[in-house]
Amino acid sequence: MNAIITVVGADKVGIIAKVSGFLAERGINIADINQTVLSGNFVMMMMVAIEENNYLPLIKQELSTLGEALGVSISLMHEKVFSAMHRI
Repeated sequence: MNAIITVVGADKVGIIAKVSGFLAERGINIADINQTVLSGNFVMMMMVAIEENNYLPLIKQELSTLGEALGVSISLMHEKVFSAMHRI
């Protein structure tokens, strides 16, 4: 299944490395990624492929904890939910 991860917060060294390392350790593939820095604020969006046997609520909580450690906000949602929320 595909999911969307967003990361937003003050820019600092290592955000991409820590988030992508977290995903690699869990066998989660990054299918697409876009990131930018706007006036010192880091903004990243990733589409990831998560195996069905991964426990999504646990991954979501672990990403939130990682975000707190990095001083950024990290969220994860199913691609279908994200798409439904952003329809025009």
